[in-house]
Amino acid sequence: MGYAQLVIGPAGSGKSTYCSSLYQHCETVGRTMHVVNLDPAAENFDYPVAMDIRELISLEDVMEELGLGPNGGLLYCMEHLEENLDDWLTEELNNYMDDDYLVFDCPGQIELFSHVPVLKNFVEHLKRKNFNVCAVYLLDSQFMTDITKFISGCMASLSAMKSLMKGRKSHDCPIVPSPVLSFCYHFFPQALQVDEYNMVSFVPLDLRKESSIRYVLAQIDNCIQYGEDADVKIKDFDPDEDDD
Repeated sequence: MGYAQLVIGPAGSGKSTYCSSLYQHCETVGRTMHVVNLDPAAENFDYPVAMDIRELISLEDVMEELGLGPNGGLLYCMEHLEENLDDWLTEELNNYMDDDYLVFDCPGQIELFSHVPVLKNFVEHLKRKNFNVCAVYLLDSQFMTDITKFISGCMASLSAMKSLMKGRKSHDCPIVPSPVLSFCYHFFPQALQVDEYNMVSFVPLDLRKESSIRYVLAQIDNCIQYGEDADVKIKDFDPDEDDD
């Protein structure tokens, strides 16, 4: 069984920075982790790229050949990835062992989480390949201090959980359109007791602190049951007998 994180969130929320910090942390503690780039517009990386969607298709080529803008071109690239799940992705996944841990660094366009089924089908494909998957949504801390942004993040989290990982645990919450936010805010501002109903919660992350990264990683590992089927290592503590 393999394990995977799908790192999502709006553009500029720190997805690649998170992946880089997570890789460095795992390297420090002697743990193996592979980071996969799913952003066809990405250029520079602070981590070794295990798989790269740009080997299949790149945003620059699509915009040049088809005359599409950045958003339309990115959606075209992701739909092309969806069409090649059984070919390119399956071939790439075959290079990894059953117990490998993959982290997918995704693009930040909100349409991928709310309007098109690309990432949902991507997750389903990973599950068919015997991967336990957790969606990790990164949200800037300023959303925790603004009530309107906080509500939008909470509501979008429920939408993303239903869309990406129905019936499973996940950590995700993209942004909601303003009409939905208006409805929540005006009709039941006091009835939305998110924390009491445990519908969605937020885990603070400070990438400057190893303890914070370790705690968040432990939460994700628990979600995808990482290491639960590992063999127990037994060490003999009996003192060696003297040959005298």
